[in-house]
Amino acid sequence: MEAFADTIVPGEKRFDGDRAVAGAAPGGGAVAAGAIELLEWDATGVTEGLDDYARLLNDHARSYAEEHDLAVDESVPPFVALSFEHRTALVGRLVSPAHPEKEFWVLLTLFSNMAFDSAAHLHTADAIASGHPGLAAMGVTAPGPDRLWRFPAFSYGRPLARTHPDTTPSGSPA
Repeated sequence: MEAFADTIVPGEKRFDGDRAVAGAAPGGGAVAAGAIELLEWDATGVTEGLDDYARLLNDHARSYAEEHDLAVDESVPPFVALSFEHRTALVGRLVSPAHPEKEFWVLLTLFSNMAFDSAAHLHTADAIASGHPGLAAMGVTAPGPDRLWRFPAFSYGRPLARTHPDTTPSGSPA
């Protein structure tokens, strides 16, 4: 499953000899962002089926390798044994509109992106403090010392509407 997540949002290898993370991009990708932790979080609703996903992914990888006459290193799972280019091609096939299992693979793709883009499985302040690669790449700013975000400047450089005269200083209606 790490290799799948790394195919969706690639990152750099975590250590020499890392096979699951292909090292196709600099910096941390979905795996470094916690894709596996997110998938293992029971709130996702996929935790119970992860072993089946992994088995099915490896079955597809084995078939793909046979179809393309690729030698598969038996010391690692078949999907991990594929090069990044072949992983990408296989995932493209699995998420294509015509694939009968598309919904399964799109769901895993979304969770891989979610781990990187939003750190949904972590408190945002904690994720930023720990250097979460996705939030850092997007430039999400750290909260104040009280762990709250305040935005003193309007995003468009001006108020979007006048404050209603009956609005209290806390922003509530009178």
